[in-house]
Amino acid sequence: MISRRTLLTTLAVAPLVTLPRAAFAAYPDKPIRVIVPFAAGGNADLVARLCAEGMKEVLGQPIVVEYRTGAGGSLGAEMASKAAPDGYTLFTGSNGPLTVNPFVQAKLGYDPLKDFVAIGLANLAPHCIAVHQSVPAKTLPELIALSKDKPVNIGTAGAGSATHMTLARFNAATGAKFEHVPYRGGGALVPDLLSGSITGAMTEVSTVLQHHGDKVRIIGVASAKRSPKVPEVATMIEQGVKDFTAASYVGILAPAATPPDIVKALETALIKALNRKDTQDKFLATGAELVPDELMTSKGFGDYIKREYELAREAAKIAGLTPA
Repeated sequence: MISRRTLLTTLAVAPLVTLPRAAFAAYPDKPIRVIVPFAAGGNADLVARLCAEGMKEVLGQPIVVEYRTGAGGSLGAEMASKAAPDGYTLFTGSNGPLTVNPFVQAKLGYDPLKDFVAIGLANLAPHCIAVHQSVPAKTLPELIALSKDKPVNIGTAGAGSATHMTLARFNAATGAKFEHVPYRGGGALVPDLLSGSITGAMTEVSTVLQHHGDKVRIIGVASAKRSPKVPEVATMIEQGVKDFTAASYVGILAPAATPPDIVKALETALIKALNRKDTQDKFLATGAELVPDELMTSKGFGDYIKREYELAREAAKIAGLTPA
């Protein structure tokens, strides 16, 4: 026969057996990893490291950057999407794996809209059109007009890249007849731009910033406001391209089934990291613009991804791209 004391003890302890792990330890209680789907040294790497540095101060645990490269970021995205949704694996997501690859890669091992939950947008690097100093056009309308009289070759980071998508949208919006010249990355086009082998480039402001005013001239920025690094350059909107904005973006995500309370904890930590002055100064030094407060949130970034996804769909159609 079970004694009354034993029965009471058993009843008191039993509910604890079924409680989830989170009930016994506050999140996080061990190191967190953040997967970067590109090689070290790029913008995604910079963002991951700066966010990790600031977030660990809030969360109280180390955040380790892990590189999983390949397939334009798709390999790292697939790995992150299949990780345990417990808040201990994060993903540094950007245009390629989230909103471009679905329209240029036939076999993705993940769904960017269903397999992730957004934590927050961390970095925006506005696109711009820059031309060689010998090009007579000083404004976008002049360059558009020039393209209708003679060949104007515009380089991008590659067929199906974020900047290629922006170029396709720009041609459609303005009637420009820019001829696309794909390269293997933004940095790869710079030597030809500096030598004048191509007329210009659609690229991030940060890619050509150090050459602006020397051998290269930035003539239009695809942002809602002028870049503080080149305040003399008018935006594309100011030059008549209605509502035209485009940027290479990087944000933090987690596997889709991550519990809401953990998402909120990560969101809070990210916002605090992004509001640090040293973090902001480092981003601004690259030519990036500070992310608006509403886009630092899970909802804001999630909505942003959906909008960018539809813009990429439209651009891929314009450019005649099909998944391969």
